[in-house]
Amino acid sequence: MTKALIVIDVQNDFCPGGALAVPDGDAVVAPINALMAEHDAVIYTQDWHPAAHSSFASSHPGKAAYEMIDMPYGPQVLWPDHCVIDSPGAAFHPDLGLSGDLIIRKGYRRQIDSYSAFFENDQSTPTGLHGYLQERGIGALTLAGLATDFCVAFSALDAARLGYDVTVDLAACRAIDLDGSLQAAIDKMKNAGVALI
Repeated sequence: MTKALIVIDVQNDFCPGGALAVPDGDAVVAPINALMAEHDAVIYTQDWHPAAHSSFASSHPGKAAYEMIDMPYGPQVLWPDHCVIDSPGAAFHPDLGLSGDLIIRKGYRRQIDSYSAFFENDQSTPTGLHGYLQERGIGALTLAGLATDFCVAFSALDAARLGYDVTVDLAACRAIDLDGSLQAAIDKMKNAGVALI
């Protein structure tokens, strides 16, 4: 089976010193670079938000980062401003190997967030990744990157729902872990048949 490595959001704003730093986030870079040679294709996702994106706490007067609000598509964590289009924080980590096949940019629609590599948070607006993988005949996916409990988990769950053979390499991921979100994400992935290594 043709295998792809999906590298999730290894961007400056999610690494130490970034606007939405994942603890130890830059530790994923070396293991991800090592995984690239083991796969037939390497695909990157890149969080790519316009300024004043609806998921930013700064777009909601009186709200603070990490508060929850209800959006038309469901519950939404409010985040610090991050990964704004063409900003240094949106750039990939400088040590990440960028010799892959495709970059999927997500979260660029102002009114909806996009955690998954496959769908925006309404669970129906596609990013185009599924079609690309189908055209390439890719059936097995390994996911790695940031953050385990948000964009990696959402991507893994969608990939499993779409019928892919899905593995998440936890050694090449790091989590935010908001109020137990890491364990919840791990449980959901296991229940969906995602292999965790």
